[in-house]
Amino acid sequence: MNFLFDKPAALFFDLDGTLIDTAPDFIQVLNQQLHLHGQEALSETSIRNTVSDGARALTQLAFGGEAGEALFEARRQELLDLYLQIAGDHSPLFPGMTEVLAACESSNIPWGIVTNKPRLYSERMLAKMGLNERLSTLICPDDLSHSKPDPEGLFKAAEICKVKPEACIYVGDHLRDIQAAKAANMTSIAARYGYIRHADSVAHWGADAMIDHAEELLRLIRLI
Repeated sequence: MNFLFDKPAALFFDLDGTLIDTAPDFIQVLNQQLHLHGQEALSETSIRNTVSDGARALTQLAFGGEAGEALFEARRQELLDLYLQIAGDHSPLFPGMTEVLAACESSNIPWGIVTNKPRLYSERMLAKMGLNERLSTLICPDDLSHSKPDPEGLFKAAEICKVKPEACIYVGDHLRDIQAAKAANMTSIAARYGYIRHADSVAHWGADAMIDHAEELLRLIRLI
């Protein structure tokens, strides 16, 4: 059951499926790639539900095979190369997130991103969207020894923002996000509007709260 939290010392987000709706870019790119190889397009729903699992999962969805196989890795790299060309072109903030970020900034609450998306693609997208100059920190797997669900990235984000992890909130749309937050002793909020195959499973993740719309954060963490 959701309850109200005190204003956080910092608010951190997962990227794909939580802060930004990156699925439209991947839907375009993956179906473009399938067309290049003479295969039928996939449904938007199937691609959207796989985005949070990364390029390997998308490659497997489209072409099958296993990571490490020469053809699989060639297809994965091709997907990433195509994605880099358009990253951020069709990916908006989720509805309500514009208001959340503005409220953080007006309240002098630093906000940042802790993602498993490599820095090359994250920075390209955030720059196109004009967010790279607004956020307080961007933590990518390139910066870490261990990615989520390990809490290393969340600890690093808190350190950069000069705040205590237990005074922060992390919002994510994947079980690994909630696991990382709990391991870092941060308040965890599950974004049920994100890229989740089975919405009913979210209740079992152990998050401190769940939201179905980004704007719910305004009330939940007392930003209004």
